[in-house]
Amino acid sequence: MRAKVLASAAALAMLFCQPALALDAPTDPVILTITGAITDTNSDGAAVFDLPMLQDLPGRTGTMETPWTEGETAFDGPLLRALLEEVGAHGKTLRVTALNDYSAEVPVSDATDYETILALAMNGKPMSIRDKGPLFMVYPFDLNPELYNEKYFSRSVWQIKAIEVIE
Repeated sequence: MRAKVLASAAALAMLFCQPALALDAPTDPVILTITGAITDTNSDGAAVFDLPMLQDLPGRTGTMETPWTEGETAFDGPLLRALLEEVGAHGKTLRVTALNDYSAEVPVSDATDYETILALAMNGKPMSIRDKGPLFMVYPFDLNPELYNEKYFSRSVWQIKAIEVIE
């Protein structure tokens, strides 16, 4: 009887203690690489994403004024919080890097406290590199007007290519 109980306990432990599943591999060109303090990867210690993978994440559309666009502009993309959950991020700071190697340090709380998105589309059209794409970190100025200031403008990186999660 004791052997059956131990075997059952071992089976349950194996069932509930499975390692985290790896992310699917991208099938289209990679547009974003996440490194650092993450648990879920799909490419040599990193998590890489193509456009369809990013589009599959929970997101939002926000229509707002920004310092970089004229008038009301609609931005659509995955929530930064959803992306961090997808990769199992466990840090306090993000180093967000653009194609031209400009980078900004962003507290993880900007993802958890606000509906910050990585915009993939502007006014319903995919964002090209010329138009701040492929990814643009957009704060929810429409939901939180108090964020409309230099502090958050400096964290609003466009042409994002990589995010490093720092503990």
